[in-house]
Amino acid sequence: MTRAALARRLAAAAAPALVLGVLAGCATPTSSAAPAPSTVAVTTEPTATTELTATTEPTATSDPTETVTPLAPPLLAAGAQGDQVRELQARLKQLKSYAAPVDGVFAASTTDAVKDFQNDFDLVATGAVDEDMWKLLVATTATPSAEELAGHLIAGPALLKNGSTGALVRELQARLKQLGRWSGDVTSTYGSATSAAVKGYQKKRGLPETGEVDQRTKDRIWSQTRKPTSDELNNVKPAPAPGLTTSGLDPRCLTGRVICASKATASITWVVDGVPLLRLAARFGRASLPTRNGVFSVFLKDANFFSKLYQVPMPLSMFFSGGQAVHYSADFAANGQSIGSHGCVNTRDYAKTKALFDQVRLGDRVVVY
Repeated sequence: MTRAALARRLAAAAAPALVLGVLAGCATPTSSAAPAPSTVAVTTEPTATTELTATTEPTATSDPTETVTPLAPPLLAAGAQGDQVRELQARLKQLKSYAAPVDGVFAASTTDAVKDFQNDFDLVATGAVDEDMWKLLVATTATPSAEELAGHLIAGPALLKNGSTGALVRELQARLKQLGRWSGDVTSTYGSATSAAVKGYQKKRGLPETGEVDQRTKDRIWSQTRKPTSDELNNVKPAPAPGLTTSGLDPRCLTGRVICASKATASITWVVDGVPLLRLAARFGRASLPTRNGVFSVFLKDANFFSKLYQVPMPLSMFFSGGQAVHYSADFAANGQSIGSHGCVNTRDYAKTKALFDQVRLGDRVVVY
């Protein structure tokens, strides 16, 4: 329900009380007997009709004086600080009137939010909070939580932290590995490396950066990962793909999840924890548009990307450096190495490229050498 609709509903509910108040406030009627004249002189003549002459004139009734009720003094106004200002801001934030941080300082943003509330509920828009407005605000909002009053999330009790051990720690590390935040073998001990991985995860997702796993952090990690397999929990590595070895691969490709792109062999090899799982023929940039050497990370995946710069499709793109990506190229499939790419790493086997695209995750490394 919008604030305006809520205001109308509250006004409608208040109407009967207002009518009763008006009736109850009417003056009690006085006696209807007319006052007797002060003095009456009568002159009687035998041949004339009797006349009555009043010696006093009736006093005119005075007009009622209009009573002006002064505005109630404010409870809170610009310049105020403290916990009640925090509560004011938190309640206004529930109504979408206040968007600034909850900081307990009654500044211009708070004044504007108060005026917004007052306008919505047909109050005098002073920008200050009097007792009537406060009562209405409390009636139309929920009691703010501790996090709402603090203006930020508050970490809960630690379920896992430095020094923790056991199967749950092992599962945590295996799930962090799925997210690209853990490399190497998983263990049953929560140490500094686990704390750093958890803190990095929390920072990226706007959670309290404690390096400890509370219920909120656990729920988020578990919701974004699948249950680890027995092999993952016991560090059983997959066998290399038939015919593949690590011979000739750059040493930087032997840890973690890496697309290892060798210009010397015109190939790319997908390597996970030192195990080569897939190899594809590759084409690199021409002399005028070379593929950049170095260690990069996949920051964008797009299965149907189209280059507006070169007006060509780039299916199964895995971007790693600016506009450079690993992707399937129909031109490479048709014409081979006759001409280099525009700087990307091209592949020519669509099925294998699709298998690579499905396995690669954002944050996986790309080593070009």
